[in-house]
Amino acid sequence: MSKKSILSLIILLLCSSYVSLAQYKYEREYRIRKAQFPESALGFLEERIKGARQIRFYKETDSTKVSFEAKFKKDRLRYSIEFDRDGKLEDVEIRIKEVDIPEDSFEKITAYFQNEFKKYRIRRMQQQYPLQDNDTEETLKIAFQNLLIPWLNYEFIVEGKKEKKFEQYEVLFDAAGNFLKIRKSLPPNYDHVLY
Repeated sequence: MSKKSILSLIILLLCSSYVSLAQYKYEREYRIRKAQFPESALGFLEERIKGARQIRFYKETDSTKVSFEAKFKKDRLRYSIEFDRDGKLEDVEIRIKEVDIPEDSFEKITAYFQNEFKKYRIRRMQQQYPLQDNDTEETLKIAFQNLLIPWLNYEFIVEGKKEKKFEQYEVLFDAAGNFLKIRKSLPPNYDHVLY
């Protein structure tokens, strides 16, 4: 083999391994104190979120970014509002059940899981309202009314078995049930537990 063909083979192998790894973003979420949450995001919550209970603050890190999340109960629903590092709104999520998803969308989603995994278990489903046109007020209004709109997403936390063992994934679908992206989730951080 010539040097040129060996070099081409090495480049091809490196590129193919990069593409296969790029599909997954490893994510970890851990609870933080209110004082560690971005001030502008706290101000945003205090102004706009009334009647919320059980407010908890989280920091989420993955291989590409850091974000902050406030989780709470309001009007018998569980909400999660995500902010970027600077405290700007990214999305609003509501925990849902299977009956909250249109039947044809849910059929597409389950077909994806059956093709992707040998076995799977859905751990959590969320309806996600991403920030539209930098209009935070409209995004919040639509999310708190729990409207089914064309630009919402469905986020699933799934334990799936592809090869030998179950791993946890975060999978995102659009309103019609079409696959958008998948990322592998790391197990929860138990550093605070003393043995």
